[in-house]
Amino acid sequence: MTQLAARNSSISIYEVAYLGLSLLGSWLLVRWTVKQLDPTKKNVETAKQKKKALSKRLGRVVNLDGQYEDVIAQEVVNPESISVSLADIGGLDHIIDDLQRNVITPMRRPELFCTSLLRQKRGVLLYGPPGTGKTMLAKALARECGACFVNLKASTLLSKWYGDTNKLIAAVWTLAYKIQPAILFIDEVDALLGARRSQEHEATTAMKTEFMQLWDGFETSTDSNILVLGATNKRDDLDDAVLRRFSLQYEVRLPPR
Repeated sequence: MTQLAARNSSISIYEVAYLGLSLLGSWLLVRWTVKQLDPTKKNVETAKQKKKALSKRLGRVVNLDGQYEDVIAQEVVNPESISVSLADIGGLDHIIDDLQRNVITPMRRPELFCTSLLRQKRGVLLYGPPGTGKTMLAKALARECGACFVNLKASTLLSKWYGDTNKLIAAVWTLAYKIQPAILFIDEVDALLGARRSQEHEATTAMKTEFMQLWDGFETSTDSNILVLGATNKRDDLDDAVLRRFSLQYEVRLPPR
C-alpha cells in the first residue's frame, strides 16, 4: 500500500512538472506570435533605437510619449543639419521676400505675433510643376526659421490597422508641440489631403477630418509655433477645406529660359 502511494505521488509530480512546462511553452509561443503580428513592431524597434539619437540631434531632451510618437520621431530633421539655404535658390526672390515677412520673422519672433491683430500664418502651400524646387525651398525655409523639419509621408501615416492612422495623426501634432518651432512638411499633399469623395473609405475621411481638426486647434493656440507646409503638383485635387487652411499659397514655376 505504501509503495503504491509513493508511486502515485511520483507520477503526480511528473504530471505537474510536465503540465507546468507545457503551459510555459504555450505562453512563450503566444507571446512570440503576438509580437510577430504587431503591425508596428519593426517601426517601434527602430524608433526606440533613435529616441536617444533624436534628443542628441536636437540638442535637447525630448520626452516621447508612446509608440506612435516614436514612429513620427524618425521623420524629424534638425534645421542645423539641412545643407541647403535660401541663398542657394535662384529665381524665386519674390516668394522668398514674402516668406521672410510672413513666415520666417514670425517663427523666429513668435512673441510679437501672438495677439488677435497680429498672428502667425499656420499654413503655406507651394504648388507648381515637378522639378521647380518646391522641396528644396521647403528645407531651406526650415533652416532659415530654425524650425525642426518633420517630413510627413502617406506611407508613414496611413495604416491598414483600424485606429492606428488617427493615433499617428495625433502623435504628429503632440510631437511637433514638444519640439517647436516645427514645420510639418507634406510632399505631394494631394495624396494625403485630397478632395473628399462619396466613394472614399471612411477611415480615409476620418483621417483627413482628424488632421484638420488638430490643425485648427493649434492654429488658434497662442503658445504654439507650428507651420504646415505642403507641396503639390495638383493644387486642384486638394480638398476645399484644406485649401482654405493654407492661407499663403505660392506658385513655383519653371525658371525662364
